[in-house]
Parts: sequence; C-alpha cells; structure tokens
Amino acid sequence: MKHLIKITSIIAILLVTTSCKDKVENKKTSPKVEENKAIKTTEEHHHETGAVQLNDGKKWKANLETTEGIKKMQKLMAAFSEKESPEAYISLKENLETEFTMIFEKCTMKGESHNQLHNYLKPMLGLFDGLSSTDLNTCKESFQTMNKHLSHYSEYFE
Repeated sequence: MKHLIKITSIIAILLVTTSCKDKVENKKTSPKVEENKAIKTTEEHHHETGAVQLNDGKKWKANLETTEGIKKMQKLMAAFSEKESPEAYISLKENLETEFTMIFEKCTMKGESHNQLHNYLKPMLGLFDGLSSTDLNTCKESFQTMNKHLSHYSEYFE
C-alpha cells in the first residue's frame, strides 16, 4: 500500500511540473527574440513559484473543468466522516488525487491565469502526503489545511 501511495504522489508531482507547459519550438530566432523569451520565462517562473494573486483586484477566469474539479474535491472533503481512521484518510487522499489529476488533464488555461492556478494547486501536494500519514494527528492537520485551502478557491477564480 505504501508503494502505491508513493507512486501516486510521484505521478501527481510529475503532472504538476509537466502539465500545461507550452511546448518549445525548435526554430532559430534572432538573439533579441531569444532574450525576450528568456525574460518572459523568468517572469513566468517567478509567478509560478509564488503565492496566488488576484488579477488587479479581480478574480481570474478559470476553465469550467477546473472549477468542477475543485467543487468535487470540496464535496469529498465535506462528505468525509471517518475522522478517527488513518486508513480512511488514505482513501480520501486517493479520491482527492483523482480529481486533482483530472484538473491537470483538462487544463486549457493559458497565460497568467494559468500560472496563478498552478500557484493555487501546488501547495496541495504536501497536503496529500499528510493525508496518507500513519499518524492520526498529521492526517487531521492535513485535512483541516486542505479544507481551508479548497475554501479559498472562489476568492481567486471564477
């Protein structure tokens, strides 16, 4: 079971780091274009690793599949009742990760809204690990943090 959990976590991490990336074209361009691309890539990386920010005080537009995936995750959390069983948290984690993976597979967002979505989703990876802990207190803490994190989605995205 632990082996399956590790594999699932690795897959989720790989999806986060490789999904929704623009494919690099193998064309020769002028040094000025290459310089502009490098600046843009650096700026995107900066935003990609930061905290979620609003779009000049407004919410970002998210694709429907992303919002539906987050809602499904929120429903899974709300329906969870076996809060004294570490095994139940593992099952919850697997169900949450399924929805999380679907969000990445159906990602159609581009530009800064896409970067901000990644900023929102990345913190969940560590929370998944906490839900699969054998320590009940760690599971409960991760559950509370995940629940709080999911509740903030609508503050940043519409």
